[in-house]
Amino acid sequence: MKPRFFIPAFLIIATLALLISLGFWQLERADEKRAIEDQIANANANDVELITDVDLLSEKEYYHVRLQGSYIKDKQFIYDNQIVDQISGYYVLTPFVLKGDSRAILINRGFIPWNGRRDQIADIDIGAKIAEVKVQISKPVKRMELKASEITQDFPVLVQALDVDEMSIIASLDFANIVGLLSPESENGFVRKWDPYTGSIERHIGYAIQWFLMALVLSIIGALLALKQQRK
Repeated sequence: MKPRFFIPAFLIIATLALLISLGFWQLERADEKRAIEDQIANANANDVELITDVDLLSEKEYYHVRLQGSYIKDKQFIYDNQIVDQISGYYVLTPFVLKGDSRAILINRGFIPWNGRRDQIADIDIGAKIAEVKVQISKPVKRMELKASEITQDFPVLVQALDVDEMSIIASLDFANIVGLLSPESENGFVRKWDPYTGSIERHIGYAIQWFLMALVLSIIGALLALKQQRK
């Protein structure tokens, strides 16, 4: 092999090895997510667990659990700028305090369309009696705000972003950093079409295919360069 060809060949081989390793790494990530998906599916297929400690909920993302406690009906939030089935509306977030605990979690009771009347909120009143609810645990994701929320102290408070810390201050409540998505079979809810856990498995497989295709293209380029070098 001529010295002037050695460095390009080495770079091609090193890059090829990197691309292939990235592809297999993405496949491993897909297998990990698939294992988590199976674990969650098996757990949700059995009797739904009753959780009595707020601290345990952070470990139950995407799990269906039962909670016992009471709603705080006078400190609800309207989570604006939501789209369900191509219809604009809002989610209703109601604080829920677990029995025997001072901390609260936000229960997303579902979607309500604006129906062209942004000046009129639907009747979202709810009793404060002791209740048991079934929810799917979700971690709140704070999205980018198109404009700053005009926060008032009049409940229900309309918010543009799910900022649990800020909402805790507004409601004077200690919110856990989770959201409970009220199950469709539970009472006192609205339109509920929650996405199941998928773990981005297809995305990881797509990335793996992308890396392998790049490796294939690089291999072809390397072979053509080697063939050209031999003809000289």
